[in-house]
Formats: sequence, structure tokens, C-alpha cells
Amino acid sequence: MNISFSSPRSTLQRLHQLTRRNILHRHQQTRLDSTKQQPPPNTSSPPPPSWAYYTTPLASPFRAYSAMQSRRPLLVQLESTLIIYWIGDLSAQAVGSAGFSEPGSRYEPIRGLRALVIAGICSVPVYKWFLFLGRHFNYGSHLVSLGVKICVNQICFAPVFNTYFFGMQSLLSGGTWEETKRRVVHTVPVSFWNSWKFWPAVTAFSFTYLKPQNRPIFAGCFAVIWQTYLSWLNKNAERGEGVSGKMEEREKRVERKMVGAAKKTGLRSKG
Repeated sequence: MNISFSSPRSTLQRLHQLTRRNILHRHQQTRLDSTKQQPPPNTSSPPPPSWAYYTTPLASPFRAYSAMQSRRPLLVQLESTLIIYWIGDLSAQAVGSAGFSEPGSRYEPIRGLRALVIAGICSVPVYKWFLFLGRHFNYGSHLVSLGVKICVNQICFAPVFNTYFFGMQSLLSGGTWEETKRRVVHTVPVSFWNSWKFWPAVTAFSFTYLKPQNRPIFAGCFAVIWQTYLSWLNKNAERGEGVSGKMEEREKRVERKMVGAAKKTGLRSKG
């Protein structure tokens, strides 16, 4: 009887001890985990933003322009050229009048309108020309290709465009064919030689680093400066023609007076 009663009791005691040991072991393990040394917090400063962080806002307008250029290239080129020529003429007027601060100086809308007409006519041909230049004169050496493109652009395109620009400025101002011829003779050689100081570097960078669809907007940024110079040169030539015209009129008046005086003297001598 003792064996039969003691066996279940001992089993319960062993079970109780085992359960107690398990509870104690878990409690100790939890305390050990909680008292483990935590890794020190990361006090180092975050890495600086990459270059793309700064260039992304600048690149967004160019990407938008490229997307529009791929969809409607001729329309985008027309709009861009109109804006460039208008800003160029506005800058030329501001430079010529010291920022419209001189007495009697004000913005002349008719000059801006003439610039828009000239821009609207030449926008698509100029765009086609640069596409033609990009597709041709490509050789094994990049430097040779670049040099040939620059020379062809400066020798063939620059004189024709400058003749068109100054000739149209004179005709739209109401000048005669003779006055237009004088305007072209006075301005085209000067602008042609000065273009060699400005456009080769722009053309070289454009054909080296930019895609064909991005070249017009890049050149357009520099075209604002060039159009300012052309408008300023045209205005100076216009003023020079006005002075020379007044001098010619004065000489003709003096000549008429001398002829009239000579006729009167001849009549008196006959009398």
C-alpha cells in the first residue's frame, strides 16, 4: 500500500520541481536578455546628399523641354525662337538706354515686333540647318568632325543669317533697297568676324556633350546674348545712317543754294 500511494506523490513532486525549474530558468534568461549591453547609438552625421540631389531640379526643365521637343519639334522651336529674339531685343534696348534710365528713353514695342517677325520666319530653317549639321561631316576623329562642323557653320551659315537679319531689320523699318544694302555692308562684316569669337566654343560644347534634341535650347541660352549684340549693332548702324542721311540732306541744300545763287548772279550779269 505504501508503494502504491507513494508513487503518484513522487511523480507530482518531480513534476512540480521540473515546472519550478523551468519558470526560474525563463525568468533568469529574461533578466539576462534585459541586462545585455545595448549597442551605442549611431551619433555619426548622415552622408551628404549626392550630386544628383542638387542637379535634379535643374535637369527637370531640360527633361520637360526634351519631351515636348520629341512630340512637337517644329512648334517648340518656333516658340523658343520667338522668346529668345524678344528677350534679345529687350536686352539690347535696355543696354542702349542704360536700363531705360536715360531721359526720354522708353521701350519701343515696334522693335520687339520686328524681332518677332524675323524670328518667326527663320526659326524652322535654322532648326533644320543644325539637324543637317549634326547628321553630316562625321569622321573617324571627333576633333576633325568638330572642326569641320564649326568651319562650315561659320563660313556658310553665319554670313547668310546675318545678311538676313540686318536686311530684314532695314526693310521692316521702312528702308529702301539702297538703304538696306548700306545696312548690310556696314554690319555683316563686323558681326561675321565677331561671331568667330563667340559661337565656335558654343558649337563645340553642344556637339560634344549634348543630344541633338537638347542642342537648340542650349544654343538658345547663348543666342539671347548674341541677339542682344546684333540688335545693338543694328541700332548703331541705324543711327549712323540717320546721321549720314542728315548730312547728305544738308549738303544737297547747300548745293541747291549755291546753284540758285549762281543762277541769280548770271541773270544779273546779263541784265
